Amino acid sequence: MGPDNPSIVLIGEAPGRNEIKLGRPFVGVSGKELTKMIELSGLGRDDVYITSVVRVRPYSIKNTIDSQGKQIIKHPNWTPSKKEVKIFAPLFDWEIQTLAPKLLVPLGNTSIQRLLVPQANVGNLHGQIFQDHIMQISGTGQYHPGKQQYWIAPMYHPAAYLYARRLEQTVREDWEHLGEWLGQHPNILTKSL
Repeated sequence: MGPDNPSIVLIGEAPGRNEIKLGRPFVGVSGKELTKMIELSGLGRDDVYITSVVRVRPYSIKNTIDSQGKQIIKHPNWTPSKKEVKIFAPLFDWEIQTLAPKLLVPLGNTSIQRLLVPQANVGNLHGQIFQDHIMQISGTGQYHPGKQQYWIAPMYHPAAYLYARRLEQTVREDWEHLGEWLGQHPNILTKSL
């Protein structure tokens, strides 16, 4: 969701409960944090397109007992499996090819691994900005590097530092670095129609 002809695409893993309910990406607590981070780079949410590698909410079903001893059923989110990511791979590939952005910003391991390789890790790649071919799925269900190169700026998922506050300064610095880099590469923000 975002501009029709985006230069920058942010990529999450999958919608959560609030995103499914409202039909928009990153609308909960993580979304508020993501908005703050985008602003640290000198951009606003209207400047970027936001999507995810999986389009449905992956969740589990848990039977638990509440504080009053009543049995309740919960549906917590989970990280999408490789199989779930593969199911949506053709749609994701089509979306990226159709949008033709200049810069991809994967948020967290699931989206980084979908773009690059299964061993890619946000802990090793966050804050770096580099050009590379992204993985696409073939008709046989195998991933292979695509022909097009994109600028890629891996970032921690906003939920990562909500659970591990020690990451907050690192995340802030990564987004500020992206803003500085964009200032040095103004052609990224311009797109021909």
